[in-house]
Parts: sequence; C-alpha cells; structure tokens
Amino acid sequence: MDCVFCREDGGDVLWQDDALRVVLADEHDYPGFCRVIWNAHVAEFSDLSADERDHVMKAVYAVERAQRRVMQPAKVNLASLGNQVPHVHWHVIPRFSNDAHFPLPIWAPRQRTVSEAMLSSRRAHATLLREAVRQEIEQALG
Repeated sequence: MDCVFCREDGGDVLWQDDALRVVLADEHDYPGFCRVIWNAHVAEFSDLSADERDHVMKAVYAVERAQRRVMQPAKVNLASLGNQVPHVHWHVIPRFSNDAHFPLPIWAPRQRTVSEAMLSSRRAHATLLREAVRQEIEQALG
C-alpha cells in the first residue's frame, strides 16, 4: 500500500508524540491549516480504541484553540474525510470571511482572490502556531 501519511510527515511537524503528529500543511491559500495525523496506518476513526480516539480529539481541540488564539479566524473548520488518503487524520482549518472560498468549504469552487499581502500577513501569524500548539496540547493532554 502506498500511503502518503505513512511515507511522509504531511507538512511541517509542529508537535508529535508516539501516537500522532500535528503538522502545518503547505496550503497556499490557507496559512495556519493544520492536520492532526495518526502515526500508524489506520483507515477509520472507529478502528481506534476509546483511549486513542480521546487522544486524537484532545489534540484536535488543542490545535483549534491554538489557531483561535494566534490566527483569530472568523471560524475554524474541522474535517476528517479520508476519501483520497484513507489514513486517520483531521483537518483543522482557520477560516476568514475574506478567504478564497468562504463561506463554502475550502474544496468548493473559489469565490474570490485573496491578495498576497493578506496571505503574507496570515503566514506571519501562522509561524506562532508551533509554540501555541505545544502549549495547548500540554494543557489538553495533561
């Protein structure tokens, strides 16, 4: 089986433990877009034990809190699809009312063009996520 998340980190690793990793995805239009990726190859969330599911969701919660604090988005979208990459992972996406697709999902047709200056400003804020994610995860996981 050729799984991108088994083969690659899936982005810039912000935090990790033995079970999962939090990465900052390389998504041009979405600075601050993170993924929480289960390290072992598991296709479905329901295949994880109750403790493992709890661990993942605490990490998703922590990443959302870090994004809200650092990026100050209008909304945070959470998604776990796995149609193209059947490996347990969650997308944690800070959304802004003037982003490229708002109010539609980021995978919908583009609604507008966002200036490079605005994206650059958001990228600068996103550099602060590494420390914020670490702090929030330490608090969430105890």
